[in-house]
Amino acid sequence: MPGIIDSAPSCIEKISGAKPADDSADFILQAAYQKCAGIMTFGHGSTYGDGGVGATTSYMVLTWIGIIVTVAVIVAWVLYEDRRLLGHAQRLATKV
Repeated sequence: MPGIIDSAPSCIEKISGAKPADDSADFILQAAYQKCAGIMTFGHGSTYGDGGVGATTSYMVLTWIGIIVTVAVIVAWVLYEDRRLLGHAQRLATKV
């Protein structure tokens, strides 16, 4: 069994250097990935084989859970800060 499993899609070319474009100074070897237009690492259909059928639904569920949690945290933070601000305003009003 190999120590590293090569799970790269078949569209990635095994080339040496960055031919035809010499973009190796940017540490991005784009020439090897020219045939891979439309591949997104954790996007829709990024699971190969039979397991990829449910990938789209799973990613959308995970995305919506993230959106809902983010909005809930922002609302909770605004309410918390609003209570602190009203409490501070009340303390200042009683001192006058």
